[in-house]
Amino acid sequence: MKLSFDPATGQARLTLPPRVALRHGLDWAEEKRGWIEAQRARLAPALPFVPGARIPFGDAELEIVTLDARARTPRREGNRLLCGGPAEGLDKRVERWLRSEALDLLRSETSELAALAGVTVSRVAIGDPRSRWGSCASSGAIRYSWRLVLAPDFVRRATVAHEVAHRVHMNHGPAFHALTATLLGCDPAPARAWLRAHGPRLHRIGRYS
Repeated sequence: MKLSFDPATGQARLTLPPRVALRHGLDWAEEKRGWIEAQRARLAPALPFVPGARIPFGDAELEIVTLDARARTPRREGNRLLCGGPAEGLDKRVERWLRSEALDLLRSETSELAALAGVTVSRVAIGDPRSRWGSCASSGAIRYSWRLVLAPDFVRRATVAHEVAHRVHMNHGPAFHALTATLLGCDPAPARAWLRAHGPRLHRIGRYS
């Protein structure tokens, strides 16, 4: 039996072997209630996309400001994210805007570092995985979490350098780490430490609970 906890949703997940009865598994999970509550107590507060919310965006912070306007697509003006359209669906429009910005930014930085490394990247895509911030396939495609746009710039760029370095070394050996540092221009360790410490908080952004 296995009990896991999703830091994005605050939900516990019970996995049972095929021959274990559900009731037995639930009884076992009940014995672990203290552990579940301890995990929930460590959850970062949810930060929904609502008027007045301040959301991290790279090294900046954007305030969601609603306007009485027909244009539904959010637009950035300084440190404000101006959003028109009805209140219903505001959160989805903000997330779409963030995803679009993330994809543009990650494509640009991937292209820049790939040129520096002398490699090609066949495709850059984004998703919303729980357990990884980036992945590089042997085909040359790189996929990132769109939530990297919510992290500080040095964290995002370190992740890009990490994945581009995998186009040369499909492992985590010394040569890979050396190339990552060269592409980044500094030690990537602080960025990895930041994600370990604050990454779960990024998964709480855009959620109501």
